[in-house]
Amino acid sequence: MSPLPEVLFAVARNPFLAVGIPIGLGTLSGLLTGTQARSPWFTTMKQPPGNPPRQAFGPTWTVLYGLMGYASHLAVRAFDAAITPSGTAQADEAVTLYWAQLALNLLWTPLFFGLKQPEIALADIAMLTGTVISMTAKMHKLDTPISTTWFLAPYCAWLGYATYLNAGFVFLNRNRKA
Repeated sequence: MSPLPEVLFAVARNPFLAVGIPIGLGTLSGLLTGTQARSPWFTTMKQPPGNPPRQAFGPTWTVLYGLMGYASHLAVRAFDAAITPSGTAQADEAVTLYWAQLALNLLWTPLFFGLKQPEIALADIAMLTGTVISMTAKMHKLDTPISTTWFLAPYCAWLGYATYLNAGFVFLNRNRKA
C-alpha cells in the first residue's frame, strides 16, 4: 500500500496530465513571481559567471517539466505492471520521490524570488538535487518501455547548473543588505 493518495497515481497514469500538470504548475509559479526577476532587488545583484539571460529559463523549464512528467507516467506504468512485491515497492518509491521533488521544485521560485531568500532557496535546491538523483536511480531500475534516464538526465544536469547559479548568487551577494 502506497503512502501516496491514489489521485497522484491517477494523474500520472494519463500521459497528458502527467506532462501537463508539472508544466502548468511550473508556469504558474513562474508567473506569480516573474516580476521579481525583473525587479531592482534581483537585477542589481552580482551575477555568477555563466548566468544565462532570463529568457532562457521559461523554455528550458517547460521542456524539463514535460520530461519529468513523462518519466512519472512511465514509473506509474511500471508500478501497475509490477508482478512482484519488490517491483511494486521500487516503483512506489520512485513515484513518491517524483512528487516530493516536484514539491521542492515548485517551492524554489517563491523562496528565491518571492521571499527574497536565496540562502533558503539554496538549501531547497540542494535537497531537490539529491531527491532527483535518488529518483533517477530508482526509476532507472524500473521495467519501462523507454529508460526514464533519457528523460531525467537533462533535469539532473540542469539542476547541477542551477545549484551552481544559486550558490553563486548567495556567495557573490553575501554582504548585501536585503
